Amino acid sequence: MDRRQFNKTLAAAGTLASLSPFGIVRAQGAKLKVGVLLPRSGTQAFIGQSCQFGADIAPAVIKQMMGVDIELMNADTETNVDTARSRAERLISEGAQVLVGPFDSGAAGAIAQVAEQKGVPFVINIAAAPQITEQGYKYTFRNFPTAVDLVRNGLALIGDLFQATSTVPRTAVFMHVNDTFGQAMAKGVGGLMPRLTQLPFKIVDTISYDPAAKDLTVEVAKAKATGADFLLLVCRLNDAIILRREMVKQRWNPMGIIGPGNPGMYENQFYSALGKLSEHCISNVPWYNPKAELTKLIEAQMIKQFPKEKLMFHALNVGFTFESIMIAADAYKRARTSNSKELTEAIRQTDIKNRMMIGGPIKFNAKGQVEGIGSAAIQNLNQRPTVVLPVAAAEAKPVFPVPGYVKKS
Repeated sequence: MDRRQFNKTLAAAGTLASLSPFGIVRAQGAKLKVGVLLPRSGTQAFIGQSCQFGADIAPAVIKQMMGVDIELMNADTETNVDTARSRAERLISEGAQVLVGPFDSGAAGAIAQVAEQKGVPFVINIAAAPQITEQGYKYTFRNFPTAVDLVRNGLALIGDLFQATSTVPRTAVFMHVNDTFGQAMAKGVGGLMPRLTQLPFKIVDTISYDPAAKDLTVEVAKAKATGADFLLLVCRLNDAIILRREMVKQRWNPMGIIGPGNPGMYENQFYSALGKLSEHCISNVPWYNPKAELTKLIEAQMIKQFPKEKLMFHALNVGFTFESIMIAADAYKRARTSNSKELTEAIRQTDIKNRMMIGGPIKFNAKGQVEGIGSAAIQNLNQRPTVVLPVAAAEAKPVFPVPGYVKKS
């Protein structure tokens, strides 16, 4: 076969190839197959669906930014660790070249094991349990703070909140979900509180509960009985709605509800389900930069694909999910191959400055953990998430104590 016949044969097959400087043959128009694992059903369904927006808009924005074609392979973890494991295995068997997800720490731990066994890179969008990146895994990377970092940043912002509002609460009752994430957060609170002597309050009781619970009457009654000045709450979405309703039912009006680094109270469904009862809850969480150029691209694409949705109600979920897929695309572009080992090494060398979320460049340490992501205090004001701290990024002043609080004699 001469050169002309060879080229005709390739063209006829739709596989006209180009040789990279490294001798890697890549088909023209080849796509990176990204397996996206999210809890689109089960107790975390609303948050999983919120994250999915970030995945769904990624191919168009990444194609525009980087010229990289992304093929999404979506799987529902059903808010179940075992299902997450089996779906990860299935995605890999069906050709996924990199995995992204899964919002939940328990599921992330299971998927990381599969990724390690199969030798497929895994980029975590949201999951905070520290142990995930402490196992010595070679293929797992996390673009999200650990629970310890979340708690450290969250507690520091609580101190800033008290200074900004000239308040000095003396006691708090700590309630938290008892899943992998909640236990990691509780461990972080327990380990850091004794060291943060500048905080004026002490925790008078700790109450854990099942995030899938349908009734929190007993737990709320126990928390109310402590007489604590405010509620320090590590929650998810569904349980946060149930808990807030129960607080109203039992007429428990503490100075406020503050989340030190968890989801739930800034989600769109929280506002939809509770209306005015959602007001004034505070979440100290990683957040997005509304002024970033990437944010503008993502918001424009979201309006185009999902005109009924607003980015502000999905910002954290969309931002970290999009960035995780962007990390994979950036590595693919630099590696010029989807070969697992080379793609993994390219992810390890990530250095992305153009990002949506607040923080420094996306870089991973030797354990695959990103560093340098900060938090902002988000308060529900006029039924929308509003930055109240730090002052430099604030859209409004914090309200604390909340209206309705009755000072104890």
